[in-house]
Amino acid sequence: MIITVLLADDHVLFRQGLALLVREQEGWQMVGEAGNGEEAVALAEARQPHIAVLDVEMPRINGIEAARQIRQVSPGTRIVALSMYGDAHYQERMFEAGASAYVLKNEAMDDLVEAVETALRGERFVSPAVARNGAIVERRSAELDKRALSEREREVLRWLAQGQRTREIADALGISAKTVETYRSRIMLKLGIDNLPGLVKFAIRAGIASTEL
Repeated sequence: MIITVLLADDHVLFRQGLALLVREQEGWQMVGEAGNGEEAVALAEARQPHIAVLDVEMPRINGIEAARQIRQVSPGTRIVALSMYGDAHYQERMFEAGASAYVLKNEAMDDLVEAVETALRGERFVSPAVARNGAIVERRSAELDKRALSEREREVLRWLAQGQRTREIADALGISAKTVETYRSRIMLKLGIDNLPGLVKFAIRAGIASTEL
């Protein structure tokens, strides 16, 4: 059986390195390379690969949304996620989107073959380094997390970061205080942050709010 593989990563040199690794594997065949999530979905639909290796953080459509769409247009494709970030939050989101494996990019050359083989067996794979290295586990991407928020959620977060109270935000946006609290809870859930100072720090780091408040 020939195992067909699609690679999607916006870093060309890294993607080319993985492509070489794929071509070195007996019985594996490259069927496409993509530089963003939209291209990955289109290629997956057209070529129906056994495996799609997706960078979690890509332009246009990130790897999480691309995984969801690929599972719809090519149900037989197994998703292997690539990420610089070992945080459990990203793992959960990728697995919820339909991924079978989660590989740290700095371990990809060592772990990718095992991840693909494990995914093809219908089992789950996570890079062993995630469990070994606590420093990696704590790393998160503000840009990727920001993309998980809707426009209204970002707007509410900006007001919160500026120190506005629930009623003030509700009046400014023309919504109820209860709705503001719902947005706040949803934002905390999506970001994995359970306190206001943490939200403020994130908003500044993600460029949603200014340090000059």
